[in-house]
Amino acid sequence: MTKINSLRGMPDLYSDDLISWTSVENNLENIFKSYSLKELRTPILEYTDLFKRSVGDTSDIVNKEIYAFNDRNDQSISLRPEGTAGVIRSIIEKKLDQQQSKIWYMGPMFRYERPQKGRYRQFHQAGIELLGYEEGPADFEMISIVSSIINELKITDVKLKINHLGDNESKAKFSRSLVKFLDPYKKELDAKDQIRLEKNPLRILDTKDTNLQKILQEGPSIKEFISDSANELLLELQKTFSNSCKLEIDYNLVRGLDYYTGLVFEASSADLGAQDAFIGGGRYDNLSSMLGGKNLPAIGLAIGLERLISISSLNKADEKKVIFITSTSNIAPLAFKIANQLRSLNSSVALDMDLTDSSLKAKLRRANKTNASHALILGDKEIDSKNIIIKSLMDDTEQVSVSIEECLDFYNKI
Repeated sequence: MTKINSLRGMPDLYSDDLISWTSVENNLENIFKSYSLKELRTPILEYTDLFKRSVGDTSDIVNKEIYAFNDRNDQSISLRPEGTAGVIRSIIEKKLDQQQSKIWYMGPMFRYERPQKGRYRQFHQAGIELLGYEEGPADFEMISIVSSIINELKITDVKLKINHLGDNESKAKFSRSLVKFLDPYKKELDAKDQIRLEKNPLRILDTKDTNLQKILQEGPSIKEFISDSANELLLELQKTFSNSCKLEIDYNLVRGLDYYTGLVFEASSADLGAQDAFIGGGRYDNLSSMLGGKNLPAIGLAIGLERLISISSLNKADEKKVIFITSTSNIAPLAFKIANQLRSLNSSVALDMDLTDSSLKAKLRRANKTNASHALILGDKEIDSKNIIIKSLMDDTEQVSVSIEECLDFYNKI
């Protein structure tokens, strides 16, 4: 019978992989809590219209990458390609769109694209949404969170870029100027950039075409169109966080989703190669009203966990592990009673019960091949004397026979 493989771009994560995952996720959760953020969990499946209305029809996510299909009621539903739209949908549905909220989330997302390093079809994101806060202190808070993540997770060689996309009027003026400037170069644009120029000119600043990038260097800059207060915000952010992270203003920075307005930002690391961004976000003051809710100023970010984990320099603490061995199967019930006592005393230690029917010699041989620090051995002699043997697996020290009470005390202090 033919074996069934996993879907392309949807990897399994085994125990050794998850040591790094757990370490990073726990640190992120601690950072989020230190900023008084509250967790929200939204469904993996949403109506496809949610992403069409929020992400935008010109986005590659909607046009090429979304996992969409019709359910039994012929409704188009999609696996979520990003987290913000679902959060705002939930806030509107619960009638929380007239109040302030500080939210974080974490979980899998899905995009149908060519798998490559740090970029899979099932990937994982953590995100933050500060909802109901006008431009100003919330923008500083968001960059502060980014700075904390970079420093707490010990990410090196990081660039944090910021830009401001302006309000609707300044965006419209800049877009018209950009279209006019690029008009003589239209025939040189590839099909994707021609569509961007027609439907959402700002997105053309995100082009990967090196020739077009050179042309754009001579074109209009959004700096000329945004307000003095927007420029001042960028300069103040740079001044405030210049010591805690390498922050620079990049007037060509845009984000790939249509709902962004105002401040946008992106953290990247040279250690990631071509796809070097691992945190990105910005302000999206109009998204709630676009999805049928009240006006709700907001700013958010998303973190690519696969990329973040690959560049984090966190010191991962070695797992504390002890092997419990019985010499014969007839004493297993007592062993499990003792094991339960041990686990209740110290949950930071992994107690691995040897469940095989092998000889004591074979069990010890296997124990020596693990990363366990000690073996606890319970045999017939130990039952009679109400003792248990503690054997070090880290050096050549002799094993000692101790009372069960002394063993409990030893285990509690590991």
